[in-house]
Amino acid sequence: MLRNRLVVLGLIASVVFTPLALAEQVLKMATTTSTENTGLLPVLNAPFEKKHTARIDVIAVGSGKAMKLGESGDVDIVFVHDPDAEEKFMAAGHGVDRKPVMHNDFVVVGPETDPAGVRSAKTAAEAFRKIAEAKAGFVSRGDESGTHVKEKTLWQKAGLRPEGEWYLSVGQGMGAVLRMADDKADYTLTDRGTFLADKDKLTVKLLFEGDPALFNPYHVMAVNPKKHKHVNYELAKKYIDYVTGTEGQKTIADFKVADQPLFYPDAIPNAEKSKK
Repeated sequence: MLRNRLVVLGLIASVVFTPLALAEQVLKMATTTSTENTGLLPVLNAPFEKKHTARIDVIAVGSGKAMKLGESGDVDIVFVHDPDAEEKFMAAGHGVDRKPVMHNDFVVVGPETDPAGVRSAKTAAEAFRKIAEAKAGFVSRGDESGTHVKEKTLWQKAGLRPEGEWYLSVGQGMGAVLRMADDKADYTLTDRGTFLADKDKLTVKLLFEGDPALFNPYHVMAVNPKKHKHVNYELAKKYIDYVTGTEGQKTIADFKVADQPLFYPDAIPNAEKSKK
């Protein structure tokens, strides 16, 4: 009788406590379409999810919208590439623990015939000026993403306000904009990672690169738990430690398409050598 009772109690304990011990945590992340379009996030997030019995729910939008989600407490962590806006986000107390993660750069792509002569430009601003002067088609993200903010900065440096039938603002993510520019044989500004990830499906070519003004850094920030007590700050902090630590940084360094890196680690710049 006693043995039977112990067996029953054991079964009850396993039913009650095992699910709790194995309960899946959820981390809500707002990030850019470029981190998703490149295919980096599933590769980067999988080891963290396994280690922490967690699921990362990703909302991929422009950097501006991602920070709005953080500001309203609708996510736990923000992973974006708009440094000026990020600094304002932090100064307003919306975020904590901002850390550099990685970088790539922006490039100008367009039709191989290059009717605006972008290949001959010496600076990104000059490339934009050539496009406007030729009234060659240009597709803009138009979504207040980090890419769109960079584009607007380059138009300002060129001393221009783009308008007219040649300039199309579409409010779409990077992958969609690349496909649209490709269909129309137009120019656009893209992060290098998304272009490399989609290159084999596109006819537009990389026409301008290398201007320091096209540098594109990514940072990660936890949403401030003092403003939003419901956020999963502990898990967000663990993710920040992971993505800026040796394992996460090496994963970023090793992520390539056709043997070309899409991003370069910034928290541990030599991460590709630090863990084999």
